[in-house]
Amino acid sequence: MAVREAEPITSLREVKEAGLDREDLLDIYRHMLVTRGIEERGHILYKQGKIPGSFYTGRGNEASAVGVATAMGPDDWGTPLHRDMGVHVTRGVEPWRIFAQYMGRVDGPTKGKDGNVHMADSNLGLIAMVSHLPAMLPVAVGCALAFRIRNERRVAVAWFGEGAAARGDTHEGMNLAGVRRLPVVFVCDNNQWAYSTPTYLGYGIEHLADRAAAYGFEGVVVDGTDVLAVYREAKRAIEKAREGGGPTLIESLTLRMEGHAVHDDAFYVPRELFEEWARKDPIERYRTWLRENADMSDEEEDELTGGVKKLLNDAIRRAEESPLPDPDTLAHGVYATPEELDTPHHK
Repeated sequence: MAVREAEPITSLREVKEAGLDREDLLDIYRHMLVTRGIEERGHILYKQGKIPGSFYTGRGNEASAVGVATAMGPDDWGTPLHRDMGVHVTRGVEPWRIFAQYMGRVDGPTKGKDGNVHMADSNLGLIAMVSHLPAMLPVAVGCALAFRIRNERRVAVAWFGEGAAARGDTHEGMNLAGVRRLPVVFVCDNNQWAYSTPTYLGYGIEHLADRAAAYGFEGVVVDGTDVLAVYREAKRAIEKAREGGGPTLIESLTLRMEGHAVHDDAFYVPRELFEEWARKDPIERYRTWLRENADMSDEEEDELTGGVKKLLNDAIRRAEESPLPDPDTLAHGVYATPEELDTPHHK
């Protein structure tokens, strides 16, 4: 079972075949702009001392995150990580709640009780990460197993990075998913640097998607700066899983355009590599595609970008009005009671 390298989408006809109309295309662009805008403003908030702890971003990964999330169904579940802000935005998490999360306020998804990127809204089919390492892959596989047991036509999506692919959690999750043909899609955000370790020191194969064959399912490599190609491949994989076709491993090739976190200046990444991938900036690339293929006008673009700017400025103001958590509530919401569970395990 050879790995397949996905082709780019070059026409509006291909987009329609993939199930997107023009309004969908503009929504995707808006979600990408909001995603980057949140993280750019997050940098400013961090420098102002308003974000405790460290700060992580996914600049360069917007197309991959938004593309996959757009392909998910409303009842599907996912486990996005710290480079996947676009998943939260696309699934409907309001930007002001994300800023509140960054600043440790009570209106953030975790109500100020976890790391600033350890967030998710379970009402939107998202599970908060316990680690950016592949600890969430077995969680997603567990979701997929539950869907199978319950005969539900739902799919789990699990994200991880190329560095995390070296850990046992990745093998264990994929092995079980392959053996049981579970409805799960694995998305590897291969941004070429596991902190400061380049990919050629991380694995000895050409593509991490090559490993999928060893687990008995398909591997696909896609350009992670091409949001429409990412969407198409994610849509195919998700619907295949929904119809009982088993897992798929999608390797989304990008470059982490900033350091591992705000404290890291990424001095170890060759300047020429940054320059090469900057020319493939996913937002600028998609903007050009919309202008050339979907007749996005100057007026439409100005209205869209202006709306995003206002949305984010208002979001920061609202988030700053959110209070810090009361220390007396420290233990509230940490443990679920049987009454809070949809299907208590003892019934």
